Amino acid sequence: MTGTHGPLNAFLDLRQMPVAHAELGPLAGLRLAVKDIYDVAGYRTGCGNPGKFADSNAASRTAPAVQMILDAGARFIGKTQTDELAFALFGQNSHFPFPVNPAAPDRVTGGSSSGSAAAVAGRLADIATGSDTGGSIRAPASFCGLIGLRATHGRIPLDGTMKLAPSFDTFGWFADDIETYETVGKLLLGRDPHHHPLDRPLTLGWLDEMVARPALAEYAGMKALAASVFGPMATPTSRFTASPDELYWCFRRLQAREAWAVHGQWITSGERGLGPGVEERFGFGRAVDDRTAQSEKVRRLTFRGELSALLGRDGFLVLPTVPGPAPYVDSTPEQFQAYRERALHLLCLAGLSGFPQITVPVGSVAGAPFGLSLLGPSGSDIALIRLGRKLLDAARKA
Repeated sequence: MTGTHGPLNAFLDLRQMPVAHAELGPLAGLRLAVKDIYDVAGYRTGCGNPGKFADSNAASRTAPAVQMILDAGARFIGKTQTDELAFALFGQNSHFPFPVNPAAPDRVTGGSSSGSAAAVAGRLADIATGSDTGGSIRAPASFCGLIGLRATHGRIPLDGTMKLAPSFDTFGWFADDIETYETVGKLLLGRDPHHHPLDRPLTLGWLDEMVARPALAEYAGMKALAASVFGPMATPTSRFTASPDELYWCFRRLQAREAWAVHGQWITSGERGLGPGVEERFGFGRAVDDRTAQSEKVRRLTFRGELSALLGRDGFLVLPTVPGPAPYVDSTPEQFQAYRERALHLLCLAGLSGFPQITVPVGSVAGAPFGLSLLGPSGSDIALIRLGRKLLDAARKA
């Protein structure tokens, strides 16, 4: 692995080899980019780390979820950059030139699906695969003005994929038009097991309070747009047993502990040169003890039950995807960390529950994209995509 190529640093500089795809199908003629945590037959899977790339062998088969897209006619055009071991949120892998955000070049793309988001936003690809463990579909989609769904956990197979935190890991993809997005969704997801219509929009005040001040006015307009499409939003009086901060730490501890369980042995078996922040996050996971993990697992189950009861059969949450537009590329470490913590307070709900969440590009702040999210009950993924379509249609007409 020698670096990246192309104007946006989105694609890895790898020797291109033919990858079989169907000539006919609903995605025929569309270009597919694949995040470098997914196996593609004939290619090594580098996972954003040169040591991992050197240790790996060429994959003998393509990850099944990726293969489904190829079998529908999409044409593979290359592997895209990922944050190191997919354990970061801003798309700044210390081993490679950072991908460029085509929608806001002075701001980050978001990670860990950084190259994939840059490729689609820059019109270098029509579809790009990503993954979402802590927000790696939703944050880059919001930052780059794309559509991104975190699917119901376990609904799309992750065979042939680098694991990060298995009870949180999900397959995802980017597109910049809803027609393509829904076509891919139907292929990967089939019919929703959740059959009841989603027609009861909900809002929670503490989620709205996570929006940073520069984005407040735009967010109010986005919520007004949603109310014009879906009807008035109810504000439930019931509260979760856990506070927002407790949910944030529950996610952080469980995700990091699982990440250490998956990668810790490899990390400690040699000099891995992990980049700033990544090494610290793995170290944090190493320090989470059994008693703490068990307590957080109980908290997670309680929250999942409470969120399920809140949504019922017909409810969905309307919430900001992240606190505002992407941070600037030259933000200080302290500024990045403050944004990360605020963002994860929002992003952790879908991860802890396993419920689906879609972000759609209906806002902008200072010329930079800002996404609005819809979070629904388990198994309501296609329903959320269709609600997202209504929101995008209304935004275009506004």
